[in-house]
Amino acid sequence: MYKIGELSKIVDILVKILRYYDECGILRPNQIDNFTWYRFYDNNRILECELIKLLKLVNFTPEEIK
Repeated sequence: MYKIGELSKIVDILVKILRYYDECGILRPNQIDNFTWYRFYDNNRILECELIKLLKLVNFTPEEIK
């Protein structure tokens, strides 16, 4: 599992964008720590991030991606 900052570096997406994706329901974390509120993501979310990046590249809107 990766913290949001680690995932951000792996997929080259800003942390604030990953938080936005969570809020919109585009990319939910696998787990959120109840005490620290840290978001955790698994390897499948890396693939989903790459797909989101490709869809954005061909001008899909966040609503269409969702």
